[in-house]
Amino acid sequence: MAREIGSAPALAGWRGEEVLPGPDIRDVEQLAAYLCKNLRTYSHYAGTCRIGIGGTAVADPELRVRGVSGLRVADASVMPAIVSANTNTNATVYAIAERAADLLRAHS
Repeated sequence: MAREIGSAPALAGWRGEEVLPGPDIRDVEQLAAYLCKNLRTYSHYAGTCRIGIGGTAVADPELRVRGVSGLRVADASVMPAIVSANTNTNATVYAIAERAADLLRAHS
């Protein structure tokens, strides 16, 4: 399906040569073998530490972990989902860390 979409005439101006799995991989068995060797998790976890004001939130809007004194979360776990950015989660995590630093300075 990805190949069908990529070969659409509307994308001709942006289309280059297929790199992976490569133009030589054509039949279903070859594609299945490629996928078995190359699929893996995204490895940029987000959303594991819900932020909010509700009872099910792990962290409050000031990044404080509920029920644990002196602990804040300043990583991708407070993001509700993976961001769509060309730097993966890095830039967004930097922004969260900067916000955490501001919060800590304001409370010290």
